[in-house]
Amino acid sequence: MKKTILVLLAITLFWCCKEEKAAPSVADTMKTYTIAQMMDNEAVGGGSFSPDKSKLLISSNRSGIYNMYTVSTEDGEMLPVSQSDSSSVFATSYFPNDERMLFRMDGNGDEIYHIYLREEDGSHRDLTPFEGARAGFSGWTDDKKSFLFSSNKRDPRYTDLYEMDIETFTPKMLYKNEDGYFIGGLSDDKKYLALIKPINTSDSDLFLYDMSTKALTKINKNQSANSPQDYSPDGASLYYTTDDGGEFAQLMKYNIADGTSEKVLSKDWDIMGSYFTDSGKYRVTYINEDAKNTIEVMDVASGENIDLPSFDNMDITNVSFSRDEKSMRFYAGGSHTPSNLFVYDLESKKQAKLTDVLNDEIQPEDLVNAAVIRYPSFDGVEIPAIYYKPHQASAENKVPALVWVHGGPGGQSRQGFNSFLQYMVHGYAVLAVNNRGSSGYGKTFYQMDDLNHGDKDLKDCIEGKNWLASQSEIDPNKIGIIGGSYGGYMTMAALTYAPEEFNVGVNLFGVTNWIRTLRSIPPWWEAQKEALYKELGDPNSVDSVRLRKISPLFHTDKVTKPLIVLQGSKDPRVLQVESDEIVAGVRKNGVPVEYVLFEDEGHGFVKKENQIKAYSEVLKFLDVHLKGEKVTPIKDGDI
Repeated sequence: MKKTILVLLAITLFWCCKEEKAAPSVADTMKTYTIAQMMDNEAVGGGSFSPDKSKLLISSNRSGIYNMYTVSTEDGEMLPVSQSDSSSVFATSYFPNDERMLFRMDGNGDEIYHIYLREEDGSHRDLTPFEGARAGFSGWTDDKKSFLFSSNKRDPRYTDLYEMDIETFTPKMLYKNEDGYFIGGLSDDKKYLALIKPINTSDSDLFLYDMSTKALTKINKNQSANSPQDYSPDGASLYYTTDDGGEFAQLMKYNIADGTSEKVLSKDWDIMGSYFTDSGKYRVTYINEDAKNTIEVMDVASGENIDLPSFDNMDITNVSFSRDEKSMRFYAGGSHTPSNLFVYDLESKKQAKLTDVLNDEIQPEDLVNAAVIRYPSFDGVEIPAIYYKPHQASAENKVPALVWVHGGPGGQSRQGFNSFLQYMVHGYAVLAVNNRGSSGYGKTFYQMDDLNHGDKDLKDCIEGKNWLASQSEIDPNKIGIIGGSYGGYMTMAALTYAPEEFNVGVNLFGVTNWIRTLRSIPPWWEAQKEALYKELGDPNSVDSVRLRKISPLFHTDKVTKPLIVLQGSKDPRVLQVESDEIVAGVRKNGVPVEYVLFEDEGHGFVKKENQIKAYSEVLKFLDVHLKGEKVTPIKDGDI
């Protein structure tokens, strides 16, 4: 009997030990990728249905820069339409009744966009050849015989509204903008035009302009943020969003006949946009829910939201409908997976995946799914952030980390896929901080950094660093800061005004001299110039004293930590001189400084070759100055 018990015990122990043997973790099986592999994830955008719905017109960077392609809605076959090897080409729309196409291009990032026509025979021409002037597509007219576009060709400071006949391609001015409005939508019957007047960067007045009587009616009653969305299918109402009376933007309906407004929809987050499909069958609404898109599509007749396709661990990020309202194309993705394009039959409920944009050399499980976290700042204000934790990070295997600061001011880090972040997170933890002043968390939070940049917003980032340092998987002695545009400014502010807080800084085309930047904003920003001055300060007044004080360029002697700066020479927002001078100033301190300049990029890097160069230089810099690795020359095949 005793022998039998011992045998059973041995068998039990054997199976327990066998069951306890853990399966390999992602950290055990994870591959190492080059920056070229990670940046070879394809980026796809847009999706205009051809008249017969057999194809979608999209933009893709698979050639190395953005070009136009058509995608079969049957089998996903992708065919190139344009073959630019210099300026990026972005698809706009098929023509309503034939396969001519509209697209836009600028001059290598200078943001001087023009509207181009591609004929069915493949030839193309510039429809808005206005020297030095911008043009933007504003939609097709109701009869589909023309399209609307905006342009500052008359006056570089102001944007007027035009109509372009698609037979003669002769533009006709519909509205001459002499008072610094932003142009909203024109009603289908061309009777009314929505206009927006910025008050500051968080508030704006909304007006309805009568095209025949020239009467201008203010819609909002109180100072608040207001934005036009769409007209009702019957033309009797204007839908708009406002945060009047609350923290978040809600959807309202303005009844044109009697001038009354009524609430249509409110959420615990900002409603970012809402529009009706071509004949008004559906109303599509976008909600900014904790830094990701939530989309509702309502059947107007029933007033009920329709069921949309669902995915494990992914969200639908964007939708658009065919003109017969029977088909929908959409994108679905997440922080750990790039968004793919799908087509969905609203009657049969069948869906088809048309793209597979993840580089097939990458194991999907190796990518990191970010988590939304919150931490208290120095004064108790709760700061939201998005945390990317490397698979291999643990208390036993601590990793260095970076605080990532978004652009703006007033931007937001969101739960979307970013190839560069995914590349970094294989060796570094990343905390994308939404410091006070970020959008998406209520108007009180949004206004908290007004006339206070480089102070409390910087302290929020420092507290983000402190949160990272408190995590068991983070090496608290190896934390840097990185950001682009306003985030680049925050990087320089951190190294200048809190020089002992971060170990390194990565400045991607960041502002370093607020006086110069605010004086040299592009002329087409005239309508919002005063609003910018109210948030940041007027460089031509007594505010210039404070602006000089918060401009890192004038305090480079305080920088003691290694710095890398990246800049596009065509950038119209942050001029190249900003980066030239900050690099020269910091180098005088004997501090390690690296500078990467691209002659064919603007405010951000869109060409794959340049992205690979830029981000490989950033990682090489971080490996040396943050990780503490020895310099290893990069061979051609390594990136």
